[in-house]
Amino acid sequence: MIHRRASTRTLFVQAFVLVLFGLLLAGCSAQSPPGGGSGATPPQAARARSAESAPNPLSLPPEGGLPVAFVLGKDAEVLDFTGPLEVFAAAWTRDGKPAFKPYFVAAGPDPVMVGGGMRVVPDYTFETAPAPKIIVIPAMGPVPDEMIDWIRKASQGTDVTMSVCNGAFVLAKTGLLDGKPATAHHGGYYRFAGLFPKVHLRRGARFVEAGNVATAGGISSGIDLALRVVDRYIGRTQTLALVEAMEYQGTGWLNPDSNAAYARLPPEDAEHPRCPLCRMEADPAIRSEFRGKSYAFCSLSEKQFFDAHPEVMERFLAEDAAARAQP
Repeated sequence: MIHRRASTRTLFVQAFVLVLFGLLLAGCSAQSPPGGGSGATPPQAARARSAESAPNPLSLPPEGGLPVAFVLGKDAEVLDFTGPLEVFAAAWTRDGKPAFKPYFVAAGPDPVMVGGGMRVVPDYTFETAPAPKIIVIPAMGPVPDEMIDWIRKASQGTDVTMSVCNGAFVLAKTGLLDGKPATAHHGGYYRFAGLFPKVHLRRGARFVEAGNVATAGGISSGIDLALRVVDRYIGRTQTLALVEAMEYQGTGWLNPDSNAAYARLPPEDAEHPRCPLCRMEADPAIRSEFRGKSYAFCSLSEKQFFDAHPEVMERFLAEDAAARAQP
């Protein structure tokens, strides 16, 4: 089971380390190494080129403790919520207080069996949970109506309601994404576009922000969106200190369009065809014809969804053609 409590001594040490990292970063950024070179590794150079202030800043109470609700259901993807949990739990105010107060909320008080056989004990149920300022929604199995209702209602008072990976399917069911841009795991693009035509799917986005709702791409993208959210609260200097303390080398949190590898349909490969829905290796025996071309699928259910939603393939092909036509 997940345990999130730490001793006062541990919290003090963490706060001291993060403040120290912030001071070191500030000092290093003001100097050039001997010889006039940048002396920065590629990730550090990317961060150095980033804006000094966080985009669309959000207000953090001086005492910290901003409530962050992690919504859990059966088979929730572990990194979808533990990645953002680490980011929010490790952020501090300038005077060393925890900036956020994460908690788990689920349909009932019993442990929730998530991915990998892990069991997580919820702190609250949907009936008892305090009002959150941030909601984090991971990919998970079938969800009860009460979860959808709670997310919809609680989001009326949030600064950010964010989904990670195919948690976007859960968020889309609330209607909060209707008329707005959003993304999901690249293996879920086709189904997402077919099931939620009112949502403007953005393929190839690391994360997408639209008002107080935000969506991240697949799994590890949730870390980047969480860092982006934290950046808006505590500022760039402290967020960079947090990134260094985590030894996190990714720079996707600085670039919402950094999932370009998934922006188009998988390339054609007659010898090793890929399913146009999930992008996994396809079974050559399971096929459909579309506009004179034959497509193979990884399963019969994927083929059936493809056949039921030709408008999605029309759209994706048109988007891909437009992208190729750009200089």
